[in-house]
Amino acid sequence: MEQCLNIETLKIAKEELREDEETRNNALNQMRLWLKQNKKIIHSRSDDNFLLRFLRAKKFSLPLAQEALERYLLLRQTFGRQLFNELDITCPRLEKLLELGYIFVVPKRDKNGRRIIITRPGVFNPSIWTNAEMCRMHGVTYETLMEDQENQIRGFVHYTDAAGMCLQQLTLFTPREAVRIVKNGERTLPMRHKEIYGVNVPLSLKFALDFGMTLISEKIRNRVKIFSSIEESHTYVDKSLLPKEYGGEMEMSTMIGLWKQELLEKREQILKNEKMSVREDMFSEGARQGRVSALTNHSHHHMVGSFRQLTVD
Repeated sequence: MEQCLNIETLKIAKEELREDEETRNNALNQMRLWLKQNKKIIHSRSDDNFLLRFLRAKKFSLPLAQEALERYLLLRQTFGRQLFNELDITCPRLEKLLELGYIFVVPKRDKNGRRIIITRPGVFNPSIWTNAEMCRMHGVTYETLMEDQENQIRGFVHYTDAAGMCLQQLTLFTPREAVRIVKNGERTLPMRHKEIYGVNVPLSLKFALDFGMTLISEKIRNRVKIFSSIEESHTYVDKSLLPKEYGGEMEMSTMIGLWKQELLEKREQILKNEKMSVREDMFSEGARQGRVSALTNHSHHHMVGSFRQLTVD
């Protein structure tokens, strides 16, 4: 493995993801063989780090990891510029959004070793910024985090401060786009969303929140907690890890500066990801459009976990 993981992280991988050295090596060999034989895929990364994010997100069920990887590559291409391409943090407009603190990651890990992603939609002015820029900010954040194998195993905490959000922001996406972005965010991005917190949600947007909750799986819905104030959230999130403006110790601007350094360190790799490609004509129209229902066509229940027996063969 390219990244040396500590014993505690490997223990979590074993307990939560059924991952050990034998399973991991077997799965990586199988994934590489599958990539070579897959006529739908023109070019994909095949390094450990990249393949493991899908295997870990799907708890080493090979068919599900393969489906997720294929779908991820397809959506990178079909949603292209809007979501996955030009994820360059040195682009002046993205750099400005970062400085505003629209989305950033706090420097320290929490007690479970997870990174905390802070999103502040209230600073996103829809008359200045586009929905593509919003998506690209999320894209560059998540892609950078996924390059770290400890994050792949331990998962993430999402902390959203909705103060200042307005109805105008809801018009950035059509309802259909919103549905596909939320559903693919859960099903296609190889991330483990472990805790989700919302603070300062305006009453006027409660209907939008209720709608959003219907789009996510029950498993994720059970991990969502909404608070009317930042103080209330301190019961669940160690406030010392949060920005000073939220009761913590470090200024938000300092955190943003440190996160920018992390983005710059991974910038070259994130931009290289744009070279990956698939043969779009070999996918169904529904799959190309990001329809999640297109997933179920070949997600047969008997396939789930079929790989778990591989190590004893």
